[in-house]
Amino acid sequence: MAKRIDVSGLTAYYGSHKAIEDISMTVEPRTVTAFIGPSGCGKSTFLRTLNRMHEVTSGGRVEGKVLLDDEDLYGPGVDPVSVRREVGMVFQRPNPFPTMSIFDNVAAGLRLNGNVKKSELGDIVEKSLKGANLWNEVKDRLNKPGSGLSGGQQQRLCIARAIAVEPKVLLMDEPCSALDPISTLAIEDLIGELKERFTIVIVTHNMQQAARVSDRTAFFNLAAVGQPGKLIEIDDTERIFSNPSVQATEDYISGRFG
Repeated sequence: MAKRIDVSGLTAYYGSHKAIEDISMTVEPRTVTAFIGPSGCGKSTFLRTLNRMHEVTSGGRVEGKVLLDDEDLYGPGVDPVSVRREVGMVFQRPNPFPTMSIFDNVAAGLRLNGNVKKSELGDIVEKSLKGANLWNEVKDRLNKPGSGLSGGQQQRLCIARAIAVEPKVLLMDEPCSALDPISTLAIEDLIGELKERFTIVIVTHNMQQAARVSDRTAFFNLAAVGQPGKLIEIDDTERIFSNPSVQATEDYISGRFG
């Protein structure tokens, strides 16, 4: 199977501080990969290197390679904005544009790209809301503010906004941590449906969630506070949770530390 993402020797910095060090992994197309590990071990930092969001942070820079379908995302002349069209992001807390309607929230990226005819916009917005399992709940109030939706609905609206531009990859940074259990289950079900069309990478602190939604799981850890985070192991989720190769992974999953 062709690799969708191929990371080699990636180290990320905040100024002079090394946040993560020498990470290499591959992510296959149309799979869900979960990142787990204790707080502060660099999971979210690494996630943000996959669509060049890390360098938006003051002092953020990387060394190493991130290939998306064999193109180096950090290669000379590569436009970070175009990278973020190909690799979408859903954040921890739902962040719909507060002054925009539900319709305009979903259409925002399409309008920004400027390559969609006005006559096609409605169909794409409808398809995206259906893809996020939100259409039936909002179809009669598309002109109402997106900020008026419940937390779980807002997160699905953000997912609809992300998938409207048809990215190759969808990154999710703890997408359920601010949600109630019913909304969390809805997002987890949605992830299972979306992987038919997209490659998904998710950061989660919820072991059960990682076990439920992912095909592969990567465990990150750091030797001590102030030390850079490292990838300890990555494998099929079933194996990580039943028979990990590294003792530290088993200790974390079983709750002996972290």
